[in-house]
Order: sequence, then structure tokens, then C-alpha cells
Amino acid sequence: MLVYIILILILGILSFILTYRELGRSDPNYREKSRPHLKFLTMIYGVAIIGSVIALVVYSGTQ
Repeated sequence: MLVYIILILILGILSFILTYRELGRSDPNYREKSRPHLKFLTMIYGVAIIGSVIALVVYSGTQ
């Protein structure tokens, strides 16, 4: 079970990093238009990661 928790954390951190990397595009118009969407997407990733970890901890505690 610990392997799955670590895998989820790694994937979550990777998705977070890649999303923020998209904010660094060189086109100023793209940056201004995409910034609110990418911040919202990053928040969704954060909530999903935290929820997944909590669900795994609860599930592993009932086993």
C-alpha cells in the first residue's frame, strides 16, 4: 500500500510541476490568457492529490 501512496504523491507532484511550467511560455498574450486557467487547474490537482492521499490512508486503515 505504501508503494501506491508514494506513486500517487510522485504523480501529483509531477503534474503540479508540469502545470506551473506551462506558465512560463514566452508569448505574453498566451501567458496572460492562460494564467487564470492554469492556476485553477493547479488548485484542482492539489485538491485531487490531497483527497486521494486521505482516501488511501482511510482505506489502508480499515484493512
